[in-house]
Amino acid sequence: MHYPVPAAQARSLLEIKKSKFIAYATFADSRSAAMDFLAELREKYPDARHHCWAYQLGNPSMPDNAGMGDDGEPSGTAGKPILNVLQHKGVGNIMLVVVRYFGGIKLGAGGLVRAYSGAAQQVMTELAIKQQAPQCTALLKADFKHEQFLRHLVGEYNGVVEACDYALGITMKVVLPQDLFPSLVDAIAGLPVSVVTDNPT
Repeated sequence: MHYPVPAAQARSLLEIKKSKFIAYATFADSRSAAMDFLAELREKYPDARHHCWAYQLGNPSMPDNAGMGDDGEPSGTAGKPILNVLQHKGVGNIMLVVVRYFGGIKLGAGGLVRAYSGAAQQVMTELAIKQQAPQCTALLKADFKHEQFLRHLVGEYNGVVEACDYALGITMKVVLPQDLFPSLVDAIAGLPVSVVTDNPT
C-alpha cells in the first residue's frame, strides 16, 4: 500500500493578536530525524518563546510511532492540536513544528488550541506530497563474483544497497519496495544466492 509523505519542506506564518506562529512541515522517517529537525529550528529561532511539535511515522492509517510536545505551553494546547491535524490529513513520515513568538497578549487555552491548529492546517496546505511505497529489507548472500551483478540488479528494482560484508563470500543488506521484492527473487532464482528477509518496513 502506498501512502503520502512530504516531498519537500513547507513553511507558513500565522499572526494572531501580535503573536507569530511560524509553522514548518518536513519529511522525517524516524524519531531521531524528527528531533534533529526540531533542534535545527531551535537554533534558527533561539529567541522564540515556544517550539511546539508533533510527528507521525510510517503509514498514516496505522502509524508506527507518533509523538508531540507543548514546549512550555499549557498541557494539551499545542502538541495535541498539531498531532490532530496530522492524523486528519493522512500524511506519513512527517514532522511539524510551530515556532511561537509571544506578542504580549495572552490567548487563553482555547485560543492557543485554535492558533496551533490553525498554524498546522495552514502549513499543510502549502506542503507538497509524494507517494511512498512500503519497503522491505533483505540479506543477499553469494560468492564474490556475483557482487556487481547483484548491485546492478538491486538498482534495477529501485532498491539500494545499505551495507555489504565480506567474509567467505558477500552478505549484502538491501532495501527495496515491497511490491518489487518478489520480482527480484525471481531474477536471482537461477543463481547460488541465498535470500533472508526481515519484516517489511
